[in-house]
Amino acid sequence: MMKLHWSPRSPYVRKVMLAAHELGLAERIERLRTVVAMSSANADLMPENPLNKIPTLVLEDGRVLFDSYVIIEYFDQISGRRPLIPAGGDARIAALRLHALGNGLLDILILARNERDRPAGEKSQKHIEAFAFKRAAVLRHLEAEVDTFASDSIGIGEIAIGCALAYSDFRFATEPWRVTHPHLARWHETFEARPAAQATQLQDG
Repeated sequence: MMKLHWSPRSPYVRKVMLAAHELGLAERIERLRTVVAMSSANADLMPENPLNKIPTLVLEDGRVLFDSYVIIEYFDQISGRRPLIPAGGDARIAALRLHALGNGLLDILILARNERDRPAGEKSQKHIEAFAFKRAAVLRHLEAEVDTFASDSIGIGEIAIGCALAYSDFRFATEPWRVTHPHLARWHETFEARPAAQATQLQDG
């Protein structure tokens, strides 16, 4: 079996596991609960991933893949199903663009949470306000183009967007976005109803 360094609260891990469920690969993955932190190194993970990040996928032949995009690209190659990343042309560019938006929103949210959770004397109000401004700008952009997202058959872009919005709910529950972004909210409700999304809900623990 493949082995995945994993955490139930990582949105990047959720991207990978959601893709695995969509592609019928989830049963081929053994999940290894792995804790990583910005301020310390995980001695068990570092020999396999010197970046000290999850998700990290160990293949059956011992090769190691990291970064959610790279892992999903590998899943596409071995699944035998419709790929989540189009092979080429305009469809590929559109999917990668949407993925960049979703991953960028995730990056903003994680930086915002890290800043918010600093001790009172170490927080930067300027940074907090900048992250909030960027988050709002991305949400407005997504609301304006959500009608172009795939619905019945999602791809890597929709997975990134869906996981970013779910992480916003998970870590910023007191900062709701649905009322002011109704079209995006309806799309996300449909996304989260998918069996693959239901099987990969974010949770502490």
